[in-house]
Amino acid sequence: MSSHGPAVPLTSRAGGALSGVAHVPGDKSISHRALILGALSVGETVVTGLLEGQDVLDTAAAMRALGAEATRDDDGTWRVHGVGVGGFAEPARVIDCGNSGTGVRLIMGAMATCPITATFTGDASLNKRPMARVTDPLALFGAQTVGRAGGRLPMTIRGAENPVPVRYAVPVPSAQVKSAVLLAGLNAPGQTVVIEREATRDHTERMLAGFGAEIVTEKTDEGRVITLTGRPELRPQTIVVPRDPSSAAFPVCAALIVPGSDVLVPNIGLNPTRAGLFFTLQEMGADLAFENMREEGGEPVADLRARYSPALAGVEVPAERAASMIDEYPVLSVVAAFATGKTHMPGVKELRVKESDRIDAMATGLRAAGIAVDEGEDWWTVHGRGHGAVPGGVTVQTHLDHRIAMSFLVLGLASTAPMTVDDGGPIATSFPVFGPLMAELGAVIEG
Repeated sequence: MSSHGPAVPLTSRAGGALSGVAHVPGDKSISHRALILGALSVGETVVTGLLEGQDVLDTAAAMRALGAEATRDDDGTWRVHGVGVGGFAEPARVIDCGNSGTGVRLIMGAMATCPITATFTGDASLNKRPMARVTDPLALFGAQTVGRAGGRLPMTIRGAENPVPVRYAVPVPSAQVKSAVLLAGLNAPGQTVVIEREATRDHTERMLAGFGAEIVTEKTDEGRVITLTGRPELRPQTIVVPRDPSSAAFPVCAALIVPGSDVLVPNIGLNPTRAGLFFTLQEMGADLAFENMREEGGEPVADLRARYSPALAGVEVPAERAASMIDEYPVLSVVAAFATGKTHMPGVKELRVKESDRIDAMATGLRAAGIAVDEGEDWWTVHGRGHGAVPGGVTVQTHLDHRIAMSFLVLGLASTAPMTVDDGGPIATSFPVFGPLMAELGAVIEG
């Protein structure tokens, strides 16, 4: 079973203002997809700006195990020599996806219509997460699955020998489920159709089109209807990965709550299915500006400038915005603690099946730090105390969840007393340079 090693406690405390330029890593969602679609192409795909966090490195290792080549040049350029749609080879060993729900679910989809058998595992956190939401639709293609009770890893998937196309309405807003079905549909004859009632991040659709797949998205009374024509020959691409908005959230939110701060975060992907946090922060009164807006590789990009915002106010976050900021609710709840009034966040049940139950983890830690939190199965409310009134001074459990760890470290930069997280090790899965990047801005985070 995968493990990141011994626990690494970290403590953050208030210091001076944060200032400077924060070069956050490449987008994790796009990095995963670049490796997988490169492996399903014929020829060499060249990727620059790839996030080299452990989650993505585990996906690169999985592509090698399935027969593709994925190598890194000395300058950080990645080269993927693909095997073509349907060309995956049976792996000789168990595929370990570490902490990555995105990685394992997308890889399962990509291999589910290949006539091979593969076994997947992960770390203690990943092995608790439900996989039936992916394996149920994959069974419609003809894949067979054997896993632990409740549809959990370790799990063996026997790919369909004679796959059939499917029409599938995604029951919950999940880009991972949608993407797994579309990737499975690549090696099924005819047309595979995915129906989304609520839009989720559309990187898979954009990248499939870029690699030469025939894919059409329509808005109908049913929702977004995505139709993919199977068995294309995907063309290798040159991909420049934009910087990750989910990682940018941490220096941005820290700048908003630390007095005197002024931080620039350049080259951030602002795909509308990912940028909900930044619009929510602006609605709260954040001094957050989009500069140098442009398009790179089919994705909207801008430089974000975040300044200390002493007049933040709580808001009602629209439930329909949840899918565009689902990974950012933990750090949003930290900003909400420093706002006046309550911030209500409905439509977020997906948070309960992430790397941890993120509602419970954040609510427990915030309460310990002196913040009132109400919660239900599908919502939570943070009652802000305003700047200078958040006590802090406690140690919180991260439950092997990188975003919980980073969120509470951000809180400690502006709370009255320091904050400690029991284990900062998982931060490396998505943001391996978090510590030095924050230190360069002036943050005090100590191990």
